[in-house]
Amino acid sequence: MSKRIDINNLNVYYSQFLAVEDVSLSIEPKAVTAFIGPSGCGKSTFLRTLNRMHEVIPGGRVEGEVLIDGVDLYGKDVDPVTVRRHVGMVFQRPNPFPTMSIAENVLAGYRLNNKRVSNSDAEDLVESSLRGANLWDEVKDRLNKPGSSLSGGQQQRLCIARAIAIKPDVLLMDEPCSALDPISTLAIEDLITDLKDQYTIVIVTHNMQQAARVSDTTAFFNIAGTGKPGKLIEMNDTTTMFSTPSEKATEDYISGRFG
Repeated sequence: MSKRIDINNLNVYYSQFLAVEDVSLSIEPKAVTAFIGPSGCGKSTFLRTLNRMHEVIPGGRVEGEVLIDGVDLYGKDVDPVTVRRHVGMVFQRPNPFPTMSIAENVLAGYRLNNKRVSNSDAEDLVESSLRGANLWDEVKDRLNKPGSSLSGGQQQRLCIARAIAIKPDVLLMDEPCSALDPISTLAIEDLITDLKDQYTIVIVTHNMQQAARVSDTTAFFNIAGTGKPGKLIEMNDTTTMFSTPSEKATEDYISGRFG
């Protein structure tokens, strides 16, 4: 069940440093929302607030609300581990667990959350997750080989399989193609398009063509200078953002004049 996300007046801090200032936006279910903007503008930091990953860094905290179908992720009784079960994350560099097999990698998050799983259920979950990540046909005959034996693009799809094995509602992707070649990138982009039928997807990307290809909605973040907080400049459906943005800074960034 994909979910709607509503963010209200969110400020993100690392100790006293304000990293992202006063962001309010809504993310639609069963759609892909892209965050774009120059390096250091806070888009990855902001993405990490959507599953409380930024709290892993000492001093990481927020003010404001992140609501998923009306439930505040930062409510006082909310467990961050539970949040991450519902909001999966795929990182910039593929990070399969090197000592685990392909199958064990898929099951890793599930076992962490659900303790025990029967062999037949485990086999079914491995297959369904790898099929969901468009990887099954490539690896079905070598599930016991290390996850690290796969190519970079396959490793990233393995990480997506691991993320969807726990059946999240939301999938966050932090520059999932930046370490990949063009063919692997295309495979991940096709996969993102397939997955949005089931998940709310949020992707951070530096690749303007990628944002234009895969996203339904685009949000542009910018920063006034070093040491200043990142801010949301504008957000709209992707076609409008790339053809007639309302802010000059957005147009300059999209057209490659800075960033």
